[in-house]
Amino acid sequence: MPDYLDDLRLAHVLADAADAATTDRFKALDLKVETKPDMTPVSEADKAAEELIRGHLGRARPRDAILGEEYGVEGTGPRRWVIDPIDGTKNYVRGVPVWATLISLMEAGEGGFEPVVGVVSAPALGRRWWAAKGHGAFSGRSLTKASRLQVSQVSKLSDASFAYSSLSGWEEHGRLDGFLDLTREVWRTRAYGDFWPYMMVAEGSVDMCAEPELSLWDMAATAIVVTEAGGTFTGLDARPGPHSGNAAASNGLLHDELLGYLNQRY
Repeated sequence: MPDYLDDLRLAHVLADAADAATTDRFKALDLKVETKPDMTPVSEADKAAEELIRGHLGRARPRDAILGEEYGVEGTGPRRWVIDPIDGTKNYVRGVPVWATLISLMEAGEGGFEPVVGVVSAPALGRRWWAAKGHGAFSGRSLTKASRLQVSQVSKLSDASFAYSSLSGWEEHGRLDGFLDLTREVWRTRAYGDFWPYMMVAEGSVDMCAEPELSLWDMAATAIVVTEAGGTFTGLDARPGPHSGNAAASNGLLHDELLGYLNQRY
């Protein structure tokens, strides 16, 4: 089996370059922000970071395909880099430090493309998380200064911490009743949003999280970090991986109950 460590090292180089670009424009008074056709914001920093990553990949991995949030798909083949230049753009443009660059390598397999490398870099928080298939998940300042991640062992909903993004999405998708029932059963709920809850699941500080609508670039990097930390990452339909257009992540022990509540009365 390929070890993917060279690809992981490259992903860190890409994240370093993106961090420099995004941090430079964070809280800039002259930051330019546009509205995309789907009514979500995109800043000049989103575009610049993705262009930078694409440029690096074009030189380092010219045979690999690239899928990015801002510029779509480029190339074909069994290896595809998936990029979200700024996950949490709404936070970014308002000066909230909870945003990250998500970089993943996906490789074609029997069940379709699956993540084999993932890096989640949140420079405004001073945090970075990463994983490579078969090598575990880690967090730290660099590859040589890192701590291994491990999901929690909480096995009862009444002891569990559950994280989410917002209430409105669950209501729009007709899943609010089950969502609210779940919040009444758990020990604690917090709306951290975006990439962060998934990283907390991987760290063991949160036991489960879910979102009702996501794109592949929102999930590819977070999915492998969670699973390599010993957790479970599926869609709300229980399909493993980042392919369902929504996500549920947990320490694995609580996953069936998590999905049961979020699908009840749906």
